[in-house]
Amino acid sequence: MKSSRPKVLHELAGRSIIEHVLSTADGLHAAASVVVIGHGAEEVRAALAARPTLQFAVQSPQLGTGHALMQAVPALAGKSGTVLLVYGDVPLLQANTLSRLIEHHRTHKAAATVLTMELPEPYGYGRIVRDKKGQIARIVEERDASGDERRIQEVNSGIYCFDLKPLFNSLDQLAADNAQGEYYLTDLVSIYRQRKMRVETLSLESPDELRGVNSRVDLSELGAIVRARKNREVMFGGVTLEDAATTYIDVTVTIGADTIIGPGVVLQGTTTIGEGCRIRAGCRITNATIGDRVTVLDHSVITESRVDAGAHIGPLAHIRPQSEVGENAHVGNFVELKKTKLGKGSKANHLAYLGDATIGERANIGAGTITCNYDGVAKHPTIIEDGAFIGSDSQLVAPVRIGAGAYVAAGSSITKDVPADALAIARGRQQNIPDWAAARRAKRAKGHD
Repeated sequence: MKSSRPKVLHELAGRSIIEHVLSTADGLHAAASVVVIGHGAEEVRAALAARPTLQFAVQSPQLGTGHALMQAVPALAGKSGTVLLVYGDVPLLQANTLSRLIEHHRTHKAAATVLTMELPEPYGYGRIVRDKKGQIARIVEERDASGDERRIQEVNSGIYCFDLKPLFNSLDQLAADNAQGEYYLTDLVSIYRQRKMRVETLSLESPDELRGVNSRVDLSELGAIVRARKNREVMFGGVTLEDAATTYIDVTVTIGADTIIGPGVVLQGTTTIGEGCRIRAGCRITNATIGDRVTVLDHSVITESRVDAGAHIGPLAHIRPQSEVGENAHVGNFVELKKTKLGKGSKANHLAYLGDATIGERANIGAGTITCNYDGVAKHPTIIEDGAFIGSDSQLVAPVRIGAGAYVAAGSSITKDVPADALAIARGRQQNIPDWAAARRAKRAKGHD
């Protein structure tokens, strides 16, 4: 990856790589889940802190897959049942694949079951070597394989089921006498066969599901596959994607039926979009809640905010975190909201900055209005009550309150509260000087400036 960040923490379609794997495993309802960590252990542990039931085992130094499983022994001690072993960097893995593997393992009463796959170019993978009866005899790693063994196309996926009871004693039999000087988990297959224990395999038809992430190229290619899956899911759920190839929807996003998403839209994080919405081209919506029948016009950005039913946003609007746009409210072009509540039916249609403001219902915010919320040290609130009218190019110097039904004349700088139903004018008195312009032109014509 050429990164200081642990590989499994790189993001792919809205989740870290390891979160994809853990989310898949969640559907199995395991009695216990253990993550073996090594490189960047504390960073990985911190990133998964939201999973309080998750247990961790530290592998240091890293001496192979068998050694990794040895570190989990204390966490599994005293338990019985089936151990499912999965890599942390296979984000395409599906829950039904793991369920099939577990069912196959239990149905055949196996001590171990290996998930395998066929690859036309198996370089780098451990090969599945079978005996004359077609039963798996051993797994041979690439560096230890003979010429004939390297031509085998059935390979080890690295995903296993083990009966927990014989596992611990068998791990003690692993040795590091191989080209890598590591404890190979694959050696358990031959150990089990020597002890006459049943070893099964389940072959997976689609090897793409088991692709791991080992480079930025893999991250990009697998991300495209995950996004394509998500796009198909939402389209089958009744959502129109005008150009699915340019629409990026994180796996954690939900969208209601009859919503139409334009080209170049990015929907991220925990975003929820209601039914019958229209999201136009080039919008980015992150960790936001969008109600039913909302229109978001081109190139608008909404982050960590709520937009209620029937509201109209954009084009080129910016809704910053902790903002709320009320039902049927309008936020127009080049309007920015920051930590602001815009009430039901209120409008800010043009060129405004509204920060740290609470705006009531049916208020009108004129073009060029600014809430001056920052004094260089602290942020201060602006309150605009129901039905107030703020004229164009007004500055509201916080802290300040505009009463219900009050008017602020265009071009005013308001520094004091305005009572309900009052008119506030705070600008220099206009003075007209007769013939001033004509006299100036005449003066310039004579060569004077």
